[in-house]
Amino acid sequence: MSQSINTDISELNVALERDEFMRELLRHLSGTLQDVIGVEEASGFISIVGQKMGDDINQSYRQALNVSSLNREQVAAVLVDLKQRIKGNFSLVSEDAEKIVVQTTSCPFAEKVIGRPSLCMVTSNVFGTVAAENLGYAKVHLAKTIAMGDAGCLIEIYLQHSDEAEAAQGNEYYKG
Repeated sequence: MSQSINTDISELNVALERDEFMRELLRHLSGTLQDVIGVEEASGFISIVGQKMGDDINQSYRQALNVSSLNREQVAAVLVDLKQRIKGNFSLVSEDAEKIVVQTTSCPFAEKVIGRPSLCMVTSNVFGTVAAENLGYAKVHLAKTIAMGDAGCLIEIYLQHSDEAEAAQGNEYYKG
């Protein structure tokens, strides 16, 4: 039997709002890409989007700070701040001339990231792009990720070529 014609559809208890909808859309998009072309290729496509977002975010922070380039301390602060703004709850673990390390126990994609490691390419590329465009070079190592079942994410952003950076798996970024 159908509900009364007088039911106000907008009053129904339907879990649908913009943020949840967008995360679900990205989950399905990345999942479809992973299923159709594989995780590695899906990660490549998502990397392109992440780089474009990194360029935009980098420009926004430079303009807001009224600088042509960010120094290392500013890069570290920007990486944490941008994730805080999108509910990533990131914090700085350490920062020195060789690398910046950040961590979190939550993800901007929330539970939608679980099983979708290709979505981590957004973080890798945003972090790598911001760091490399300001400091010349970055290699991003996703040491732990929620997407792969870890309790949190641990991300190392190497700022110099070194034996440690060379040994770490990850993507390299250079100033464009």
